Amino acid sequence: MPIETHLILVSAQPIPNLTPVLDPQLRPKKVIMLVSPDMQQRSEYLEAIINGQCGVEVERHPINDPWDLEAITLQIIDIVDRYPANSIALNATGGTKLMALAAFDVFKESKQAIFYVHPEQDRLIWLNPKQPAIELADKLKLKNYLMAYGAEQVNAENMGVSFDLQDLCNAIIKDISRYEKALGALNYLALEASKNPKLMVTIEDGPLAKPDLWALLELFEQQGLGSINGQNLVFKDEDSRFIANGGWLELYTYKQCLNLKNSQAIQDIARNISITRQSKTKNEIDIGLIKANRLHLIECKTKRYKDNNSADPLYKLDSLRDLMGGLQGKAMLVSFNQLDKASRNRAKELKIAVCCHTELQNLQIHLTKWLQA
Repeated sequence: MPIETHLILVSAQPIPNLTPVLDPQLRPKKVIMLVSPDMQQRSEYLEAIINGQCGVEVERHPINDPWDLEAITLQIIDIVDRYPANSIALNATGGTKLMALAAFDVFKESKQAIFYVHPEQDRLIWLNPKQPAIELADKLKLKNYLMAYGAEQVNAENMGVSFDLQDLCNAIIKDISRYEKALGALNYLALEASKNPKLMVTIEDGPLAKPDLWALLELFEQQGLGSINGQNLVFKDEDSRFIANGGWLELYTYKQCLNLKNSQAIQDIARNISITRQSKTKNEIDIGLIKANRLHLIECKTKRYKDNNSADPLYKLDSLRDLMGGLQGKAMLVSFNQLDKASRNRAKELKIAVCCHTELQNLQIHLTKWLQA
């Protein structure tokens, strides 16, 4: 039978505060938050999920000075004294070191339960009394994960790919060396077409001048995404223009992730994710998924890199991972074009997985290794 009340120490890494609450065998009826002044907003994010979405009662206790050991200890004693034996447990994962030490001492002296959430192994370790560790249930959803890190609004597409682009994508990736430059030209044409209400753009070079580009355009036309009238390319609709402007790689990668959902125990997955923070700041993610209660981000690029800018998406990914995924977030760059050696080294330093150019022919293998790492 689960312990009815959990005391949590709110910190900048909210997921270990959240996963035990979501686990059916551990789920409490009440959560008490110990909140330092700099964690007020973080506690609001957590309460919105724990109470607003899970229906668990939340009680917040502010800590005036997170460095005043005596005052913190007295405050925790006051809380614990209200509960009989075995009716309250301490989640010792978060908070400042002083908060954790004070809470640990009080709970151990009172013979109340204490546990710690291993951040990488997604396990709950019992510190008091000693008993076998628990593998936490994978119940965390993508929206709740992002909300815990401050997202006020999350818009995403999490349905399957409704049209079959497999033949198109396979044809491009099979002849990736041939279409490498042509993809850059198609990206430009699709971008220019967005400026025309009819989604039309003029192709300046003919089939003899750029045979690979015209062969690529033919592939898109065969899929019904657009039509060619002389030198004019007209896209069927905005979705078709998006696909030509690099969206095909995002949809292809998303489909590969969907294919791995069951075998890799992916809890939740979505693409084209737009996140609003603090009512104005917007961030976008091509593909986001949750596995083992950890956020995995994927950025898909068909853009050709110039002037050593191939590291730019790596910096973006690194920033988004830290902002939305915390210390345990993972990231991958999927790129049609090759990265230079310096950018490959930078990706390694940033711990960002990379699948580029001819590696796309084995994308599902790369995704599997990344998800299992």
